[in-house]
Amino acid sequence: MKQIIKSAFIATIPVLTGYLVLGFGFGIVIKSAGYGIFLAFAMSLLIYAGSMQYVAVGLLTGGVSLITTALTTLIVNARHLFYGISMLSKYKDTGKLKPYLIFALTDETYSLVCNDNPNIKPEQRTNYYFFVSLFNQIYWILGSVIGALAGTLIKFNSEGIDFALTALFLTVFLEQWLTAKKHSSAIIGVVASILCLIIFGKENFLIPTMLIITLLLCLCKEEPNDV
Repeated sequence: MKQIIKSAFIATIPVLTGYLVLGFGFGIVIKSAGYGIFLAFAMSLLIYAGSMQYVAVGLLTGGVSLITTALTTLIVNARHLFYGISMLSKYKDTGKLKPYLIFALTDETYSLVCNDNPNIKPEQRTNYYFFVSLFNQIYWILGSVIGALAGTLIKFNSEGIDFALTALFLTVFLEQWLTAKKHSSAIIGVVASILCLIIFGKENFLIPTMLIITLLLCLCKEEPNDV
């Protein structure tokens, strides 16, 4: 078991660096919105959905309806539907750990689990998946709590910190744009977002944007490596 834990920790070190920074930003954002450390901890423990947690702060402070909140959450995290389908075989025989493994399947955890560690024996993979998932969530919780604590102890202008997640998405977008052979799906995403922003405004463009992107991508039926 010690070897499995060690392997999982080593594999998640890159996630550690990213989650501490992004979690810290979330903690600062939620504290600047008037909420405390406990809520930062609770959201990271019970929601654990990086981008959606940032969005949730705006939803909480904006007083939006439960229906809008539910739809926004579903659409922002819709990619996990496809993650789940591709993980059916890997998580098939994970027993009592399956509910947590499903809950903790973030983008980064998905990437690590998909790339199986060759040093882990088949009968040990369930425990390996568990510790990879657990370590990643611990990193996110730590970052969130530290950020909220820093926001309590240090008074500074937090304006623009929530751009950290946007910067991450832009970095991922540019990296995939440079490595992909086709760019039709990326163009669809950018154009649909801009048009919906103009038509519906910044407060209401997210849901129609995601619906239009999903519809167009289904119609285009791009290859999996397209971006």
